[in-house]
Amino acid sequence: MMVWIIFLLGILSFLALDLGVFNKNAHVISVKEASMWTTIWVTLSLLFSFVVHWLYSSGNIDNPDALQPTEASMKYLTGYLIELSLSIDNIFVIAVIFGSFKIPQKYQHRVLFWGILGAIVFRALMIFFGVALIKKFSFTTYVFGAFLIFTAIRMVVSKEKPFNPKKSFIYRNLRKVMPITSHMQGQKFFIKIKHITAATPLFIALVVIEFTDILFALDSVPAILAITSDPFLVFSSNIFAILGLRSMYFFLANMLNRFQHLKYSLVAILSFVGVKLILAHHYTFPEWLSLGFIGLSLLIGILASFLDKNSNNKH
Repeated sequence: MMVWIIFLLGILSFLALDLGVFNKNAHVISVKEASMWTTIWVTLSLLFSFVVHWLYSSGNIDNPDALQPTEASMKYLTGYLIELSLSIDNIFVIAVIFGSFKIPQKYQHRVLFWGILGAIVFRALMIFFGVALIKKFSFTTYVFGAFLIFTAIRMVVSKEKPFNPKKSFIYRNLRKVMPITSHMQGQKFFIKIKHITAATPLFIALVVIEFTDILFALDSVPAILAITSDPFLVFSSNIFAILGLRSMYFFLANMLNRFQHLKYSLVAILSFVGVKLILAHHYTFPEWLSLGFIGLSLLIGILASFLDKNSNNKH
């Protein structure tokens, strides 16, 4: 429990520094600042694999699956890569939500900050129940695996409909239970209008982002459970991916259209982990194969996107 407490305190300390020191005053996050923070979070996430190796070699963490230290590190890195790759669609949706509710750029960081705190809580609950299901009912791996393959097929065959947050189930029902205003007063989530407390667009955007993250977690949590059911590895890789997502949003939001072939990388990754879950009781994939396949899928998707962009420019 001590390792869990130190890990959570460390994450909360980083978040407190982020909001209380580095982003105390609302400002537009520049590409330079976003790239710096993206580099910091990715570096910290990768370095944490050495911490994982030390924890599992020293026996300072509960090891329910009797993992070797190197094996635990590779599972953490594989899970982190999966979460990061599946977050790409999430970034696009966040950009659409901010645009729909006309959230000024300088206030977007505050919304994402509180959104990430909520995401940590919801992910922790989903991971807890997901791990419990897999441990208690072995057939759950078949259900999760089939769901991931179904999701991959749906990504290929379904036509992408433009997402309109103002027509979403969440927004329509929020309007029924609380007063909503289109006016904003700085970074406030609620303001007083004629003795009525009304929710500002910042709060509405936050709630919609939270619920879309839960929907994305329905794919990502089963995907990482295909790699490991060790609670600490699943949770830590998830959290580092979520923490890096915010700075990555400001870095990638305006460049997402350049990565049009990454969709097929995600299809390949979801299909692979789906098959891995279904075969979990019959065949164990080597860790290097999982990590290599996911890394190679992402690399091919990125390279294909850049090559296609260059060929389009020539024409």
